[in-house]
Amino acid sequence: MRFHPPLVPATLLQRYKRFLFDAIAEDGTPFTGSCPNTGSMRGLTAPGSKIWVSLHDSPTRKYRHMFEMVEVDGEVVGINTGLPNKLADEAIRAGLIPSLADYETILPEQRYGRNSRIDFLLSGAELPDAYVEVKNVHYSRTQGLAEFPDTVTKRGAKHLEELGDMADRGHRAVMIYLIQRHDCERFSICADLDPLYAAAFQRAKGRGVEAYAVRCRVSPDEIAPSGLIPVDDLAEPHAWWPS
Repeated sequence: MRFHPPLVPATLLQRYKRFLFDAIAEDGTPFTGSCPNTGSMRGLTAPGSKIWVSLHDSPTRKYRHMFEMVEVDGEVVGINTGLPNKLADEAIRAGLIPSLADYETILPEQRYGRNSRIDFLLSGAELPDAYVEVKNVHYSRTQGLAEFPDTVTKRGAKHLEELGDMADRGHRAVMIYLIQRHDCERFSICADLDPLYAAAFQRAKGRGVEAYAVRCRVSPDEIAPSGLIPVDDLAEPHAWWPS
């Protein structure tokens, strides 16, 4: 997906209250904007970082500027959690996930499970329905490795259990980890930051849930899915993992 109009560079001062950030425009003008990411954004909010923002002139918006990208160690990283579903849809339709390429119908936001909505329900002639959940990834603390989650996510663990239920019923159940950065060659579950999620991931894979990691090319002009990277197997459970 391309940005129209192009994103505007600025310097980050602070991100706070989960939804807000302060920055300085290139001409020296300070401004406050909205942050479309309520997560921890671990490692992505250092004061003084170069960022890119989108501009919105709708009269219903309180803030004109929206935080979209940040430069970290020379890499441009997307932070907008409203984009991964669109990017995953692009990846599926482009055939970047070969095992999903033959599905003819992609329905977003379908009810399923325990009063939940699945991000996508895929269907096709003579193919089992595929229930697809998408997670945004932008955390990397080891060169070449993307990790999820970057903080505790009970909701994420619930989604894995519900996908496992779908697999038990004979459907395909798929996790897509959508990585908004291009400097990672591998993906792994971050077991030390959320052992409960790691344990849920192990259980889900044992029940037949598939996991794919898609990295993206990221620039101030566009974000585009570029292909799959390997998903690391978790090590044998440690003593501090819940059983």
